[in-house]
Amino acid sequence: MTMTPEFSGLLRLIDERSVDFRATLGSAPSLDAPVPTCPGWTLFDLAQHLGGGDRYWAALVGAGPADAPAPEALAARAALTPPREPEALLAWLAESTRTLLNALREAGQEGGCWTWWPASQSPQNAAGVARHRVQETTVHTYDVQVALGAPQPLPDDVALDGVDEFLSTCCATTAAWPHKPTAFDFHTTEGFSWRLTVDANGARVTRLPRTAEDPDTSGVSVTGTASELVLYLYDRIRAEDLRVDGDAELLDLLRAWEPEE
Repeated sequence: MTMTPEFSGLLRLIDERSVDFRATLGSAPSLDAPVPTCPGWTLFDLAQHLGGGDRYWAALVGAGPADAPAPEALAARAALTPPREPEALLAWLAESTRTLLNALREAGQEGGCWTWWPASQSPQNAAGVARHRVQETTVHTYDVQVALGAPQPLPDDVALDGVDEFLSTCCATTAAWPHKPTAFDFHTTEGFSWRLTVDANGARVTRLPRTAEDPDTSGVSVTGTASELVLYLYDRIRAEDLRVDGDAELLDLLRAWEPEE
């Protein structure tokens, strides 16, 4: 069973999550409010980051396969100047999302492009970008909610795919693990589990059987709702907020690891 939506579903989720982001942001009394989960940022900074990200990825997808980011995309990101007036900023965000969705549709799900995850288990194409943007938009909506004092769990369908997407995109690598080989298990209370194996060959993700007992043991396992696991992986909540079995210090090693490809 796959929990990853089809390409058309990913585009729909980008649109839905972006609408939710704008609605939540629009309810804020001030764009100068700090965002506790993004230290040093205000709500305006967060909006600029998300909208600028949509435009940046649109340019990368539109440029097609490449060994490095398109210079035009980098230049446009450096020159980004979104409006500060609230209504104009929301309109700018909506246009940013439309720009991304148009680029993704034109490229098609197999359309190749540069990404920062060449050594991961995620594809370097429009589908991989769309899947990642669903998660980034969703987590940043949570950031706005935290800033407003009303955080909500991530939507179930997005969160379940989010655990797999994060491990496949942000953790999987061919760079050697610099410590003793081990494995990290992530279990959702919804009944889905993943294993991240790390050794001299890098880090790779596999789905664990939903019902059968896995004969191998991991160094540490983390259990929570899919929403909680995604928020933990994105460093929004602490390991202490989840159930951790095994050597919890391994989680610190994983978080500190910055593999060089």
